[in-house]
Amino acid sequence: MEFGLVLPTMAAGASREGIDAAAETASRLGWGSVWVSDHVLVPHAAAAEFGTVFEALTTLAFIGARYADLRLGTSVLVAPQRDAIMLAKELATLDALTGGRLIVAVGVGNDPDEYLNLGHAERFVVRGAYLDETIRLWRHLWSGSEAPFHGEFHELMDFTFGPLPANKEHIPVLIGGKSERAFERAGLLGDGYHSGQIGPSEFGRRALLVQAVASKAGRPRPQLSARVGVRFGPSPASGRYRLAGDPAQMLGDVHAFAAAGCQQLVVAFGENEPDRVVAAVERFHEEVVEPSKQRTTAALSAEPVVFGESR
Repeated sequence: MEFGLVLPTMAAGASREGIDAAAETASRLGWGSVWVSDHVLVPHAAAAEFGTVFEALTTLAFIGARYADLRLGTSVLVAPQRDAIMLAKELATLDALTGGRLIVAVGVGNDPDEYLNLGHAERFVVRGAYLDETIRLWRHLWSGSEAPFHGEFHELMDFTFGPLPANKEHIPVLIGGKSERAFERAGLLGDGYHSGQIGPSEFGRRALLVQAVASKAGRPRPQLSARVGVRFGPSPASGRYRLAGDPAQMLGDVHAFAAAGCQQLVVAFGENEPDRVVAAVERFHEEVVEPSKQRTTAALSAEPVVFGESR
């Protein structure tokens, strides 16, 4: 299993220094990828958690230019809150400039106030359909095709698109979400599924659903990744899953994720101050990541999927 790191881009105390320290540590320790969260303009009720958020793609461009060995992921990009064609250009440019290192996990979002703040209140009720068309549109443009595109929200007749991504239409597009429709979208349109804040048992259930949809449609085996928060010590009583406990308990959950089909575990530590970020990542690497490499299981011996590799 590959490990990825969620960069400390949001909440009070988020800073360039903390983001860079986290990315440098991930690179130095040989982790595969770094990931960014996505919010733009949230209501006051969400200010404590999301009031300060570095813009996702700008942050990835900054980190991608500094650390050439890291793949760059969004976890998750709320695509329907943005213009699909402008996003196609931004993502293609980022993938081209970073040599094909981009992984795009997308979702629909669940807060109508965010859509309202961005001037897209009417799109909230059709956000799933908009995302479906967005993915099809991206792949059409990224492939280099100049054939007309006819959709519910976009009608393209006379156009040319460049630069093309290094991966062309094969930039990995993973689907986030917890609804049955999200699982169907992952199996039918996406390259795989990216979960958030669920344990290995629920992850395994969702993975089977996504795999079944893809298999029925004759599509390749989906890529499967999970984002989890990490807490050193007992899990909080909030009910939200955390990778928590002592190192043995954490390691047990890591291998349970692998056995459930997870190929990439993306971890977030909830720290923003640079020294604390570095200490948390280094501790997790020493106590969990390194031991996980030494323990052989059937799940870990499966052929790994390389995320973001040019095809």
